[in-house]
Amino acid sequence: MNTNDYNGLEHYIKGAKSLVLCTHANPDGDTLGSCLGLFHFFKSIGINCNIISPDPSPSFLNWMPAYDQVYIYQSQKKEADDLLQKADVIFHVDYNAFHRTGDEMSKALSQVKQANHIIIDHHPNPDQVFKAYVSDTSACSTAQLAFQLTQKMSNNSLLSLDAATCFYVGLITDTGSFSYGMADEKPYLIGAELVRAGIDDKWIHEKIYSNNTQNRLKLMGYALSEKLIVIKEQHWAYISLTKEELDKYNYQAGDTEGLVNYALSIEGVKAAVLLTHKKDKIRLSFRSKAQFAINGIASKNFDGGGHLNAAGGNSLLSMDETIIKLKQVMSLHTADFSNNN
Repeated sequence: MNTNDYNGLEHYIKGAKSLVLCTHANPDGDTLGSCLGLFHFFKSIGINCNIISPDPSPSFLNWMPAYDQVYIYQSQKKEADDLLQKADVIFHVDYNAFHRTGDEMSKALSQVKQANHIIIDHHPNPDQVFKAYVSDTSACSTAQLAFQLTQKMSNNSLLSLDAATCFYVGLITDTGSFSYGMADEKPYLIGAELVRAGIDDKWIHEKIYSNNTQNRLKLMGYALSEKLIVIKEQHWAYISLTKEELDKYNYQAGDTEGLVNYALSIEGVKAAVLLTHKKDKIRLSFRSKAQFAINGIASKNFDGGGHLNAAGGNSLLSMDETIIKLKQVMSLHTADFSNNN
């Protein structure tokens, strides 16, 4: 169910004396671009705000304007906790529940009672703990919704170059540079407005997609040549990377971004999963084609969720045990893969 309470968001935002924007854990282009875009816009209309991210962003995103002003909870816990305790509005951007910020930060957020918690997101099933919701699963990205909020609040004024740049990052990273299926023409029209604001779209694409390290390329090559498993008769594939394998290639946040899509691109494959070792758990990234609802598998079996064709989940089992469970779960949907062309 979509809830587009832009009036509610505007009410809390305009009344805020100290507003904190929060990203989800392992920040991607959408959560970070949306937060930074809103940060620049709010600053321009005189709203005091800060951004807290649970952990650092990948290097291909940390060039965005004002990223150096983002508080990283992982390394700046004291400063971040102080901001949260002083906040009267906490704005949750591109996630639907506190736990999406990770164990430590979600605990801190749940203890903040004096602030009004509001949300802007495009994932399904938001928790019922927020004062105001813009939660629209038909949107291609949260950046789309955040842009629409700025236009409502500014009577469709042209954004600053910095705000537009950040929103554009969110828009293209969550749409595959407009290559994913769109529900309507809105993302393209928003893209045009951001170009009108003066963004350098070619430069932005280069910063995001042509910013690889040697280690990242070697890791991707190893994953595709040695760790890609195709279950041909069941129409799905997976890649698994252990902590030792990630360490061998000096893994940095974001190095496996997009890797699961290579597995999905194989002829005849209808779904793909990337398994990576993250601290004390296994992180699973799910992708699928057509109308196969991969988010159902993530939510029912791996404490996750997401979109129809893109979702994530976690496992507290070992890598080998997680793969065994994954194979058992996926085998139950062989007929579904065959029927969703």
